Amino acid sequence: MQMVNWRTVVLTTTTVVVVAATAALGTWQLGRADQKNTLQSLIDSRANEQPWGNAEVLASTGPDDGLHRRVTLQGVWQSDATVLLDNRPMGGQVGFWVISPLRLSGSDRVVLVNRGWVARDFMDRTRVPPFETPASTVEVQGRLTPPVSALYEFAPAPPGPIRQNVVLADYARETGLEFLPITVVQTDPPAGGLSREWPVITAKVHTHYGYAAQWFSLSALCAGLYLWFQWIAPRRKRNPHGTQAR
Repeated sequence: MQMVNWRTVVLTTTTVVVVAATAALGTWQLGRADQKNTLQSLIDSRANEQPWGNAEVLASTGPDDGLHRRVTLQGVWQSDATVLLDNRPMGGQVGFWVISPLRLSGSDRVVLVNRGWVARDFMDRTRVPPFETPASTVEVQGRLTPPVSALYEFAPAPPGPIRQNVVLADYARETGLEFLPITVVQTDPPAGGLSREWPVITAKVHTHYGYAAQWFSLSALCAGLYLWFQWIAPRRKRNPHGTQAR
């Protein structure tokens, strides 16, 4: 009865797991690249559509209604409810996203608007940087987006203008405002001390392709090393001059 070579079994199992895992990671990176390309294509196509105004936004029923569509809204900033989201970099600098509710003209309802970015005061991180908030009716150009991304925080932020995240339901209870279930990223030219150099989604797609190539290369390397040391090299050692004809 032939003894089981446990060394070969363990090595083979490990190689299969590593090859499968690295190939799966490469496939996942390709999937991420496809998702970003699809999303950017949707944004580009929506950019050619007629922008929504107050009426269309007020008629929306969910956060996915008109997602990534351009909007042109008229309303008044609710400056007392403005918050600054910390740890939001832009252009390689650390700073805040300025989030303000916009009460739509002719309605009591408001939309949450990411107005732009402002740099942090490194001498006093609790200081609110200066930026302008007009008190009169404004027109806001923007794009409907998913809810503001949340960062991990160890504990809920204390009351105040500077915080880590904003959750729409909690924010509505805190402010007493009637929010629509949508979020707008303002795309007007920079003004009032706010920057709006929003990243292009497809700008880093090549990074996903690069990572995918690395994972697939590692998968192929592991498979190649296994074949060489487990099959090719031992056979060459047993028959260094090849099979000789009789």
